[in-house]
Amino acid sequence: MPARMKTDYKGLRCLLAVLGLALGCSGPALALYPKKGDASPHHGVRDARRQAIQGIDISRWQGEIDWAKVKDAGTRFAFIKATEGGDHIDPNFRKNWEGAKKAGVARGAYHFVYWCRPAKDQVRWFKRHIPKDPDALPPVLDVEWNGESESCGKKIPREKALAKISEMLKGLQEHTGKKPIIYTDITFHEDVLEGEFNDHPYWLRSTAAPLRHRYERKQWEFWQFTTTGRVPGITGDVDRNAFFGTEREFAAWREGRFDIGARKWRGGEPKVAGNRAPVTSAGSRAPQAAGGTPLRMLPPARVPAKAIANRDPQVTGSLARD
Repeated sequence: MPARMKTDYKGLRCLLAVLGLALGCSGPALALYPKKGDASPHHGVRDARRQAIQGIDISRWQGEIDWAKVKDAGTRFAFIKATEGGDHIDPNFRKNWEGAKKAGVARGAYHFVYWCRPAKDQVRWFKRHIPKDPDALPPVLDVEWNGESESCGKKIPREKALAKISEMLKGLQEHTGKKPIIYTDITFHEDVLEGEFNDHPYWLRSTAAPLRHRYERKQWEFWQFTTTGRVPGITGDVDRNAFFGTEREFAAWREGRFDIGARKWRGGEPKVAGNRAPVTSAGSRAPQAAGGTPLRMLPPARVPAKAIANRDPQVTGSLARD
């Protein structure tokens, strides 16, 4: 074959390789869970989709849940709304709590903080309603500004907010015997939490960008990466979340042998650390994608009119709204 023809084929192969890389970079992230989807997927959270251990958070707004289907879709954990402020309990909490356990989905309860209520009242309330199940995940304290509440929407000074958080974290740990997780959003973290409670696990919200672009924090444990998720067994939108860690760490954390907030072992530490890369800035690692199933692009869903009509205007927060 003439040399010119050989050169042309070589150039063609190079061109195809470049195009392949470009398509790979611009296309949707590979999904580990082909049964799950997203009505409005965002390229900026592709690293979260590649984490091996994923779950959901839910409340009354997800309605009736088929937990067997949720489990079958690969859901590894679920955070379930229990209480809010000092006098509200999610009406579906007990049903969801028992349903998740029966299906074999690891579950933890969360309390949504109201800044206009004394911390002691909220501690009393969640101690009354959050179970002390030994097999439950550690509880979650959901801290955000109550901006949508007419009666409790005013921000309070940072020092006062930190004092309330400290009192409620202590109350949750005393009640359950487990170190609580802190859930927060970008604004509240910037206003109050930067540099605080660093030995606690953090669950951060970012639905359009890597966490390192949104938070001044070197470490995170859970990432809420979409509010428009699609999961078999749940009708409509549901929040999807990713755990930042290995299978060994997730199992040891559930057994109380590994503190994911402090990244310390309490016995049973592996002699060989394995192939885990050092902890870097939040979301900066891009672990190898497994599976290879493209994300399904589903049409946006609408919240049923009935759900909107029955919504309590006092229910606030990104977790509380779901």
